[in-house]
Amino acid sequence: MTTRVAIIGAGGRMGQAMIRAIQTGAVRDLSISAAVERPDFGALGSDAGAAGKLGVCFTADVAAAAGASDAMIDFSFHTNTAEHARIASQSGVALVVGTTGMSADEEGMVREAAKKIPVVFSANMSLGMNLLFSLVRQASKALADKGYDVEIIERHHRRKKDAPSGSAVSLAKAAADGLGWDLNRVAVHGRSGLVGERPGEQIGIHAVRGGDIVGDHTVLFAAEGECLELSHRATSRETFAMGALRAAAWASGRKPGLYSMKDVLEL
Repeated sequence: MTTRVAIIGAGGRMGQAMIRAIQTGAVRDLSISAAVERPDFGALGSDAGAAGKLGVCFTADVAAAAGASDAMIDFSFHTNTAEHARIASQSGVALVVGTTGMSADEEGMVREAAKKIPVVFSANMSLGMNLLFSLVRQASKALADKGYDVEIIERHHRRKKDAPSGSAVSLAKAAADGLGWDLNRVAVHGRSGLVGERPGEQIGIHAVRGGDIVGDHTVLFAAEGECLELSHRATSRETFAMGALRAAAWASGRKPGLYSMKDVLEL
């Protein structure tokens, strides 16, 4: 059975990567039902194909897209995602959210939608990164109270609008969970000036932006005499595209609830 998928943010890098994956046959049993973009998108009305003609044109009508689909995948800007979640819940279609940088209120509206529809909500869609989340939690728990400092360094392309990345925040949460700390209390975003000695209960988060870096994340556990690093490097957006499409197929027809890529990947 073919799952009809609407892609929100279809003209962006991730949107085009997902369309390309379907057009080239990298994924099966999925079809593009709608390619949604913002109202001021310059190519509205034109074909949305990423590997030849798709037969689906860019549209700004989210409600119509939801009505024609089994699932929606949202990689748009965070200020729009809450409204997209509301529309999805009204239409009864599954929703995959890959948008990062959302406020607590915006995340709350996504969670509210999950009471009515299946929602897969993840800062990162790759198998490797989701394994890293688990490994960081395990390492933090094992190293708690043993004198290890935790620092997180993430690197992305110059066009990324939010910082730190959603994945870096998720890594920080995983570390804090393992250590039994409140992340809001111990997180430090970069350092400048005479900040004094580093306290033991602190998680440093640092964002690097430049070039065309797809996404690099490293969690550093540093102690007197040794340093442990857990890292993930994405070399292509295809890994995220494939994960998002897999999540859409998995979520379609599920009972309402808030799911993560751990559920999709059965980690």
